[in-house]
Amino acid sequence: MGEDHLPEYWLSGKIEEIPDLLQPAAHAILQSKLEAGTYVNNFPNELLWEKPAGRASVGFHLQHMTGVTDRLLTYAKKKRLSDEQLIYLKKEGEPDPTITTENLLKSFENKVEGFIDFLKTLQENDLTTERFIGRKRLPSTLIGVLFHAAEHSQRHIGQMLVTISVLKKEA
Repeated sequence: MGEDHLPEYWLSGKIEEIPDLLQPAAHAILQSKLEAGTYVNNFPNELLWEKPAGRASVGFHLQHMTGVTDRLLTYAKKKRLSDEQLIYLKKEGEPDPTITTENLLKSFENKVEGFIDFLKTLQENDLTTERFIGRKRLPSTLIGVLFHAAEHSQRHIGQMLVTISVLKKEA
């Protein structure tokens, strides 16, 4: 980031009420929120579902980051996915002209805030407790689920940035 911007989240100090071992996860997902807002600022809705070179659309990335964060929070809370979450999963990336970039960004921002609120409820001694993922109930740990949510959002931010760059160049 340039000198006129705040430092990246990992350089901005401790986030109050979040256990020390979860600071990197909090920083990463907050960085995703910041970058998503920056990258889709003034992004045209008519390009939201475009797939340059057959790659995922900006709309997909925004929906997917929201959906994954929601689903992983569910697993972190030792719950199973609801029918509503499974329907959302199936619809991720389906073009919908009624959905705007602003709507998708707001949904992701809200989900990140919920993620941060959840981190504030945790104790470090809970982090190695077992969690099960998906219908196959694959084993993980609470800390594993939370870190995956954070790094997964970072991965999609990078992919979305490339898609945005290509679409803006073509426009």
